[in-house]
Amino acid sequence: MSITPTVKAILDKYESDNPGVKTNLARILMQGRLGGTGKLIILPVDQGFEHGPARSFSVNPAAYDPHYHYQLAIDAGLSAYAAPLGPLEAGAATFAGQIPTILKVNSSNSWATSIDQAVTGTVDDALRLGCAAIGFTIYPGSDNIFEMMEEIREMSAEAKAVGIATVIWSYPRGGKLSKDGELALDVGAYAAHMAALLGAHIIKVKLPSAHIEQKDAKPMYEGSDWSAQADRVRHVVQSCFAGRRIVVFSGGAAKGADAVYQDARDIRDGGGNGSIIGRNTFQRPRDEALAMLDKLVGIYKGAE
Repeated sequence: MSITPTVKAILDKYESDNPGVKTNLARILMQGRLGGTGKLIILPVDQGFEHGPARSFSVNPAAYDPHYHYQLAIDAGLSAYAAPLGPLEAGAATFAGQIPTILKVNSSNSWATSIDQAVTGTVDDALRLGCAAIGFTIYPGSDNIFEMMEEIREMSAEAKAVGIATVIWSYPRGGKLSKDGELALDVGAYAAHMAALLGAHIIKVKLPSAHIEQKDAKPMYEGSDWSAQADRVRHVVQSCFAGRRIVVFSGGAAKGADAVYQDARDIRDGGGNGSIIGRNTFQRPRDEALAMLDKLVGIYKGAE
């Protein structure tokens, strides 16, 4: 399989990385129905840790089975499947080689009072399972952010040394941030930039609102109209080294199909690389999820 010029141009922006890392990035970028386009759709299923099994899967009981998610990602022609250690181990042999996987190496739970995550997987686990990347969440704003930065610095260095890529989930919360501030445009761009500074190959952030949170940043945003979501996406992408890093946006809580589709159009039009969409697909019946993912592929191909 030849690498497309679009994918080669993306890989060329990762100037310090070894052939192993670039091969694993290429595995993701060349996989599935969006392979070769520079656009991605990733299925993340770490919500069992974050929200518990009933809140995550009872609406679609088939989703209690990790094999369900592997098969959904494969049948939909997605770019990768991301999950914690247990779910990946549960299907590793059955689905070996059929889709790139991302091992989520840290996790939290809904009972914790601290804004932090425990390390729940290792680079050795990712190697053993044949993963293309590790995934790690940071919480800019949290009192624990400095420890999290140190953890991903060490894990990312270890992963890069053995040819595995790094994905950073960067979700601002805690500290002096208001609830509205967690999704503010200036805060989201700052959080995405932090992930780039930490050496992420792929950066995952939430779609930002038009709210500006930081007093000192407000003058930099005045005079511009931030009402269009595509323009806000474009600013986040700009903040990731002027588009030199792959940026994908999370789908968030379950929402109506039209809103999911509009988000994808805005991500596409703003220059984002795609969606990492979990609950909005696996909490729907399988046929509905496949139809939604089919339409999203069409949107990123420019057909919708």
